[in-house]
Amino acid sequence: MTGRPAIVLAVVLACQLMVGIDATIVNIALPEIQARLHFTQTGLAWVFNAYTLAFGGLLLLGGRAGDLLGRRRMFASGVLLFTAASLVGGLATHSWWLVAARALQGAGGAMASPNVLSLIMSAYEDGPRRTRALGVFAAVSSASLALGLLAGGVLTSAGSWRWVFFVNVPVGAAILALTPVFVRETDRHPGRFDLAGAVTATTGVAGLAYGVIRTATSGWGDPVTIAVFAAASLLLAGFTLIEARAEQPIMPLRLFADRRRAGAYVNTLLVPSTVFAVVYFLTRYLREGFGYGPVASGFAFLPMTVVLMGVVRLAGRLITRWDARPVMAAGIAFVTAALLWLSRLTGGSGYLTGVLGPLVLLGAGAGLTTVSLSVTALSGVRREDSGAGAGVFQTLQWTSWSLGLAVLVALYHAAAGGGGAESMARGTSSAFAGASVIAVLALLSTLAFVRGRARDGAADAPREAPDGRSLPPGRGSSPDAASRPASGRSAPP
Repeated sequence: MTGRPAIVLAVVLACQLMVGIDATIVNIALPEIQARLHFTQTGLAWVFNAYTLAFGGLLLLGGRAGDLLGRRRMFASGVLLFTAASLVGGLATHSWWLVAARALQGAGGAMASPNVLSLIMSAYEDGPRRTRALGVFAAVSSASLALGLLAGGVLTSAGSWRWVFFVNVPVGAAILALTPVFVRETDRHPGRFDLAGAVTATTGVAGLAYGVIRTATSGWGDPVTIAVFAAASLLLAGFTLIEARAEQPIMPLRLFADRRRAGAYVNTLLVPSTVFAVVYFLTRYLREGFGYGPVASGFAFLPMTVVLMGVVRLAGRLITRWDARPVMAAGIAFVTAALLWLSRLTGGSGYLTGVLGPLVLLGAGAGLTTVSLSVTALSGVRREDSGAGAGVFQTLQWTSWSLGLAVLVALYHAAAGGGGAESMARGTSSAFAGASVIAVLALLSTLAFVRGRARDGAADAPREAPDGRSLPPGRGSSPDAASRPASGRSAPP
């Protein structure tokens, strides 16, 4: 990195904001896209699904490729592909053209996004400065979902659906121009690429995504859906066996050895689905239940975004003083309270009485939770594993969004029954009640597994054996043996 970490952070987070916004900005424009490009209702879902499949399936690969080939190189390559695909998507004149562009956007995002995190980790040593940087990352990632709705509404209303794609072009071009000036290439870690792990991970995660996508139209009992889930499960089981034996795995299993980190991974699989559920179901409720337009729907989430950004500024200092566990528990408690409040929505609910309060609570809870999850999941990760660690963290986030949303959509349809505002309120209330159960499970996971203070990077640093070979922590001595003086006395602070 250069000596200007604030500029470096701004450059890489501009990419994260662009990729995050793209997850929701297109949703607002879907009715206009369907009318202009003559999508069927089933085919229209692939405008979102093509992005999801490519992004989720390639995240692990993108993260590990950054470790081996250079994180700046992979970051810039991903931004270039994402930007070019956005231009191609904005110029689309046929439905297949747009779906292909969305798949390329997902691939570019999967190359760039995990390397955003690993570049941040390379720029800052474990400690308060990294905690603050990860807090900004968490704020940008969480706020991008709501900002995407707002931007999509403004661009679609003021111009054309094509601008939800074209807007990425100048942003991507600016990132590409600034990256070689301010972002220095990280050390590469040469070795054999884990091809078998890459193939089984990509196909297994993509299969899981496709199975989740099918449940929306075919249900959980559909034979093809069951077969896809079974195949994905076998592939992911095979992937775990491959990683246990691989010399340089795409997902080092040692990442799961730390109890705190494993607990954070569990929560990363649970909590994001609840926040995404609010964005998904409440957007529909505001538009169809309250009759809000696209711009008003986007602005309705502004209180949540403002509170989230403010809380994130405090979260780092709270973690430094109290550690991540109580901050994470408090954040999840706020999220749970917001979901329980939203589960009381009825056909007669209004924005001020039934929505504003929960959004403020959710902003506070999401701000505390996402920062503490990021810090706990990424603390102590070896430098040569930082790309893989970021890939695992973001793959779990994506899996939470996809799988959790599929479960909650099933709850929605089971409770909604017929049509009408009251039916929609009943279904939405049921989905939020289900999301609150997921949040309670995350709170229990925090109390059970996330114990003890976070370790610094020395705990996971490779050690050197007497014969010069590199040894992982824990082989032949305790994990922190490398940082302990030979005399047995404690090292100075």
